[in-house]
Parts: sequence; structure tokens; C-alpha cells
Amino acid sequence: MPSLVPRLNHLAEWKQDLAIAIGTWVLGVLVYLSGMQILLNGPDTTPLWVRVSELTVLCGLEMLRRKVPLAVLCALAVVSVDILLGPSLPIIVVFTDFLYAATLYGSRRTSRLMIGVAALVTLGVICLALLFTAQWRSAVIVAFALLPFLITPVWWAANVRQQRDIADSERANAVQLATIGELDRKAAVAGERSKMARDLHDVVAGHLSAIAIQSEAALSMATADPQLSRKVLESVRENSVSALDEMRAMIGLLRADPSTGNPEIEPTAPARLAELSKLVESARASGLEVEIVSTVDHPPALPAAVDLTAYRIAQEALTNAAKHAAGGRAVLDIRADGGILTVEVRNDLRPGSGSGDDGGTGLGLLNMRERAAAVGGTLAAGPSGGGWLVRAELPLEGS
Repeated sequence: MPSLVPRLNHLAEWKQDLAIAIGTWVLGVLVYLSGMQILLNGPDTTPLWVRVSELTVLCGLEMLRRKVPLAVLCALAVVSVDILLGPSLPIIVVFTDFLYAATLYGSRRTSRLMIGVAALVTLGVICLALLFTAQWRSAVIVAFALLPFLITPVWWAANVRQQRDIADSERANAVQLATIGELDRKAAVAGERSKMARDLHDVVAGHLSAIAIQSEAALSMATADPQLSRKVLESVRENSVSALDEMRAMIGLLRADPSTGNPEIEPTAPARLAELSKLVESARASGLEVEIVSTVDHPPALPAAVDLTAYRIAQEALTNAAKHAAGGRAVLDIRADGGILTVEVRNDLRPGSGSGDDGGTGLGLLNMRERAAAVGGTLAAGPSGGGWLVRAELPLEGS
């Protein structure tokens, strides 16, 4: 289908040129029949059939008016013959259309040269008029009479070409802007999808992994220590409720209608370090011994983005520690110093347990790094002193 468009455009141009050729031929014949074709003093001694033949050839060349410079050269030859026989108005008028077409459809260089060509033709007409006219004043008058037929079409075509070029440029700019806008939209969608994937991973890996570990612990100690088993089951329920709340908030955000400003489900407040005790209790219920070295004095004073990022990193690190070093010991250290919030989670590794995140290549470690980078911070994770260390440094200014 796209290959058909150029053919249709070519057919439309051919029909337009044919209509111009027929119209100019009819008008030229009418001028010859009325005897108004004379441009110089004196009668027109050239036979009518010669004039009509010249006009017919020139109008036939109108079908080539878009083939620059071939059409102009052929038309110039016919005009030269007409001038030698005595210039006639129909030939000059038709020739102006060739000047217009050459300026409009030719190359940029040809378009710029048409002013000079028009000037040279005008000078040639003046010289011929001086040769064949006894009075020089008459030659000058004839030259000035012919001037609009030569300069006007060139100026007009140059104007049309300039407007066309401007329109093409604006159209190209619009296409580029539309392309850039589409790329920005895709990048925004990809960013939002990545953000949603991180949040979903935090919910699943954080709460549901803790539920799985704690359920297994509760099953193993149900008969040995009913009180401890009850405590573990309470932690399982708390994690389940938290997971449901966060999932409900995410679903409500996805189903909300921004145009009305009325989300279907009220969003919940994002997790903060003020709720760090829940993480610690959940990790302890999973069989992990957690020691808190220090913490920030006033968690609510932290920037919201940094607060949420620190909470999620601590959640992921403790979840990985409970998963890969169950029954071991973990040290949680969160401190703010010099405009930097530092989050450190160090845990022991049991033989054969691997690193804290599937050999350091899991999705949890990638999410932690992305979250830290999103607020301008850094995260390092790897073996340290026989254990596994996750250390994040998050700037408190300009987050």
C-alpha cells in the first residue's frame, strides 16, 4: 500500500500539468486570433500557423515543466525562435510558467540561480529590441514591459518554495517531537513498571518469605514449646496483614482514576523506620537473633524517600539473613552522621548457606541497589569477616 502513494502523487501531478498545458494553449490561440499578440511596433508578419505551432510545442513541453533544467532549456529554444520572428505575448506568458516551475521544483542551487537567469533574459530582450527597433526609447519601454513576466514568477516561486520548506521543516520537527514524546512515555512507563516490580518484590520477599519461614518454625515447635509457637503464629498473622495492606494499597494505586482524583482505595502511608521494631520482631520470630547497635533518634525527621528506602533495605537484608542464616545472628546498625544515613546489616553465614542473596546475583540485591541509587546513595554487599555485610549510604540533603 505505501508504494501506491508515490504513484498516485505522480498521477495527480501529471493531470495538473496536462490541465495547465491545455489551458495555456487555448488562451494563447484566442490571443492570436484576436490579434493582441504583438509586443513591438508594426504588424505581425509571421503566419498564424507558425505562431500556433510555436505555442503547441511550448505547451507540449509543459508536461516536462517539473524536469529541471531540461524543460527550461527546451522552452528557451522555442522562445528564442519566437523572438527572432518577433516576440509574441502568448509565448512570453507561457515561458513565465517555466521560470516559475524551475524556481519551485528545481534544486536549491537552481532556485538561487533563477534570479540571475531572469536578469540575463531581460538583458537579452533589451539587446534584441535595440537591434530591431529604430528608437532606443521604445526598446527600453518594451524591456520594462517584459520585466514583470520574468522577475515576478521567479519571486513568486521563491516565496512559495520558502513557505513549503518552512512547512516541511515544521512537519519534520513535529515528527521528531512526537518521537521524543513517545520515547519519553515508554521510558516513564518502564520506570513505573520497574518501581512497581521493586515494591511488589519487597512485599513478596519481605512479608511472604517471613511467613514461610515462621510457619515452618511454628510447625517444628508446635509440641515442644506451645507459647513460643503461639508467638511465631502471631508474627505470621502480622506479616500476613501487612502484606495484604501493602498489596491493597498497590492495587488501589493501579486502579485509581487520576482524572477524578478519587482513588477506589485509600492509599496507606509508606513504611518508615519508625516501624523498624516490627521488622526486628518478625526476623526474631523467624529464628534469627537480631542485635540493634544504634538507630536514628528521630525517624520522622528524615526525608520521606530516604526513610522508605532505608526501611526497605533493612527489610530485604533481614529477610535474606533469616532465609540463608536461620538460627544465626544478625547485627542491625542505622545511624545518621554528617548528612549521611548509614544502614548496615551484618549476619553470620552457615556452611553451605551461600551469600545473603543467592550468591549476590538475586533480585533482592538488585532492588536494594536501585533504591539506594534512586535517592543518590550507594549500596555495597558482600562477604565480610566470615559473614555477609550489606551497607547502604543514603544522603539526607537533596534527596
